[in-house]
Amino acid sequence: MMNSQESKQLAMLGYQKFQSGDIQGLLDLYTEDIEWVGLETENIPFSGTYRGKAGVAEFFRVLDEAQQVIRFEPQDFIADGDKVAVTGQATWLVRSTGQTYESPWVHIFTMQDGKVKRFHHFNDTAAATAAYVPSGVAATQQPDTGTSALH
Repeated sequence: MMNSQESKQLAMLGYQKFQSGDIQGLLDLYTEDIEWVGLETENIPFSGTYRGKAGVAEFFRVLDEAQQVIRFEPQDFIADGDKVAVTGQATWLVRSTGQTYESPWVHIFTMQDGKVKRFHHFNDTAAATAAYVPSGVAATQQPDTGTSALH
């Protein structure tokens, strides 16, 4: 079992690799059978659970295709043995709609033999879902009365 400091350092290294765009280096920090758990969220193409390094690589491919990180800030790291909980803030730009959203997040890591065995992430799903809806969609679904619902 890893101690709290080793676990915390592994989580920090992973964020550094993500922020520098080194996804392959990030994948190298995971066990072969990594379990990547997220909330299944309507309209969010990368939501849900992914398994194995190939699954997590697919998560990052779809994430990058769907949205661009504007700000990603890990804030508090709380470690206890092989578990680490991290809180943070992010701002994302949704490529398909051009809308941005802010999302506080919490990530929970489980480490095993110097690697990440399980990653569970929580974020503001309401803010994300709203940003994936093109602006004006609700207005265009109204019956055409000859006046514009958009001003």
